[in-house]
Amino acid sequence: MLTVAALAVSGFTALSSAARAADADLAKNGGFEAGLDSWSCTANSGTTVKSPVYGGSSALQATPAGNDYAQCAQTVTVQPNSQYSLAGYVRGSYVYLGASGTGTTDVSTWTQSAPDWQRLTTGFRTGPSTTKVTIYTHGWYATGAYYADDISLTGPAVDVGQPPTTPTGLAVGSVTSSSVALSWSAVTGATSYAIYRGGVKVQTASGTSATVGGLSAATGYSFQVTAVNDAGESAKSTAVTATTSTGSGPSTGLPTHALVGYLHASFANGSGYTRLADVPDSWDVIDLAFGEPTSATSGDIRFNRCQVSECANVESDADFKAAIKAKQAAGKKVLISIGGANGQVQLTTTAARDTFVSSVSNIIDTYGLDGLDIDFEGHSLSLDASDTNFKSPTTPVVVNLIAALKTLKAKYGSKFVLSMAPETFFVQMGYQFYGTGRFGGQDPRCGAYLPVIYALRDDLTLLHVQDYNSGPIMGLDNQYHTMGGADFHIAMTDMLLTGFPVAGDTNNLFPALRPDQIAIGMPASVNAGNGYVAPAEVTKTLDCLTKKVSCGSYATHGTWPTLRGLMTWSINWDRYSNWEFQKTFDGYFG
Repeated sequence: MLTVAALAVSGFTALSSAARAADADLAKNGGFEAGLDSWSCTANSGTTVKSPVYGGSSALQATPAGNDYAQCAQTVTVQPNSQYSLAGYVRGSYVYLGASGTGTTDVSTWTQSAPDWQRLTTGFRTGPSTTKVTIYTHGWYATGAYYADDISLTGPAVDVGQPPTTPTGLAVGSVTSSSVALSWSAVTGATSYAIYRGGVKVQTASGTSATVGGLSAATGYSFQVTAVNDAGESAKSTAVTATTSTGSGPSTGLPTHALVGYLHASFANGSGYTRLADVPDSWDVIDLAFGEPTSATSGDIRFNRCQVSECANVESDADFKAAIKAKQAAGKKVLISIGGANGQVQLTTTAARDTFVSSVSNIIDTYGLDGLDIDFEGHSLSLDASDTNFKSPTTPVVVNLIAALKTLKAKYGSKFVLSMAPETFFVQMGYQFYGTGRFGGQDPRCGAYLPVIYALRDDLTLLHVQDYNSGPIMGLDNQYHTMGGADFHIAMTDMLLTGFPVAGDTNNLFPALRPDQIAIGMPASVNAGNGYVAPAEVTKTLDCLTKKVSCGSYATHGTWPTLRGLMTWSINWDRYSNWEFQKTFDGYFG
């Protein structure tokens, strides 16, 4: 009996060893050494970092925000009726590791707090018809970034064959100012294809053709394609290049490179009042600040010039109008800017929309102005919970504003100058979040300018996002960028000139704007707003975007020598600082 028992134990050991020998780690790129390859993170919440790491040289960092808890996942091919073990190292608060779609009982494990690396393990058995399982890690709402590394799924391997061969025949089709059509030969065994632009994966396709959109006009791009199946991804194809056509907007008489500034025309502050006639000739576009509504929802915009009691040196109406004509005779554009920090404008009804059109027209006609600047801030624009598509908005304040601006543009014709000065929260933040989000609870103002910009993209003369008074914003490199240096301006401007998926949806791209439509918004001095950068950082920004030099760690997606220029808040504060901002612009562009 002892002999039989010994043989039985020996046989069991042999069988177990054989079973273990057949097991394999099925997780792809579990150490994140290849970036996020094979992983998909919700709301673009994930990136890879070099520190901290558990093993190798990289680890996952993912940051929950709003109602998104930063889940990063991949789908793995498995065998039915088989046992699998899931393990990984995590770091942070409320970090989860789990598997779904098991066909039996989905599993997860978590740690409430892991100030240093902690190993999480769990296991599951697949169902009788289960061939694919999703493994994932995620954090929890508003708990800060978490880290994960060396994730493994161990169990019976599946013979998925070999990755497909490399696609051939990649060719460029029709090219526009913002898109390039591609086609290639089919690859046997491929289930999908990945398209790369400049070495970065930008989209996938189920067939043998795709159109890459969101490109900048008159810009050269390089493309490659790979074939994909369950076994992996092929090598990249031979690259092809294409240059987008020259985009052209309405002729508004602006110089190739323009300096834009706001002039305090209705108030004074610590910078003092500056008469319009005293604004130097370097300023190509002068935005009169501000036209404000009689109430938030009236649509009735009034432009009240600064009173002598507040602005002792204010000019008369006659002199003000004469200064406007003189600026125009010198080729300058003078606009009325609507809104500002204190001017909340909510066109909730069609009546408010029509009043907006008539009252703004009255201001333009009274002073003989060249156009209109929209500087809606605060709670002027906010998206309804059901409004999820920036290309087809339904929120009344957004729909009515778009209609009002189109009416004004049509009324005054092609030379009418239309500009916008949104904050980063209303534009670039849309890369991560849009409106209230899939699950509700996000700030409904997030990305709320995107439908307005998109609808007016062919009528818009200038977009100068306020790259100041901003929190950290995630760029196209999935890293957060913070005010105070050239990096922030480079990353934020690259997003506008490259285009970006809205709320992380690669099938819903906000298209690139033309470089001649973009001016970079900066504060003129430390007194003017948070986010001031010294002249050397302004120069670095322009060098990177127009020449692709001095870019630092951020890799732009193009080079835009026809970038329109710079905008600043404000002309008054620049005068207070001995015209530092103006001198920087003049020194760079001549």
